[in-house]
Amino acid sequence: MAVLKTIVTVVFILICLVLTVIILLQEGKSAGLGAISGAADTYWGKNKGRSMEGILVKLTRIFVILFFILAIVLNIGSF
Repeated sequence: MAVLKTIVTVVFILICLVLTVIILLQEGKSAGLGAISGAADTYWGKNKGRSMEGILVKLTRIFVILFFILAIVLNIGSF
């Protein structure tokens, strides 16, 4: 059982590091101020889900869900 907890802890730390890197790679929300002047109808505005920013948002959601699941699993074992 101790080996399993060690493995889950290592995976949890790796997820924390990956999540930190993914969040730091994302652009700030202030970069989207071009929408005020009508620049939202550009190619990148219409296909944001397929762009690098869209992929980073999807990866962030996935890793946050994994983060919370592993945090709960690790916390259950401490009772």
